[in-house]
Amino acid sequence: MKKEDLIIEIPNEEESDYIDDMLMEHNKLSKPFEQKEAFISIKRCVKDLEGEVIAGILAYSVMWHILYIDTLWVKEEYRSKGYGSILLKKVEDEAKNIGCHMAHLDTFDFQGPDFYKKNGYEVFGVLEDSPMGHKEYFLTKRL
Repeated sequence: MKKEDLIIEIPNEEESDYIDDMLMEHNKLSKPFEQKEAFISIKRCVKDLEGEVIAGILAYSVMWHILYIDTLWVKEEYRSKGYGSILLKKVEDEAKNIGCHMAHLDTFDFQGPDFYKKNGYEVFGVLEDSPMGHKEYFLTKRL
């Protein structure tokens, strides 16, 4: 088949799932998973007395017991009061209990690189102009 005979288009949901599944199969064959499920969700939130979410963290133990911190958010009026650190520690502890040996994440210069550094994370990469005029930081921590 020649390149000119190929069609490039946006995949539908079924095709997107297939692409994901094929990468997962490749990963498994290259390096067998060390955990039963490819992604184990580890999520927590803090609520006020009225039940409103004021902070939360979304993280996952990924394939080989690697903790990925996807999202950590604290409502503005509750920032700098320790809620983020409490949530981060809670998720790290749970990740360690299920076998995770390291964590990683990315954050922007206008979000929280200093917060993560204070919590023991080290920068292993910086992407300039992501978004334009800003930096995206990639951080890791041994658990």
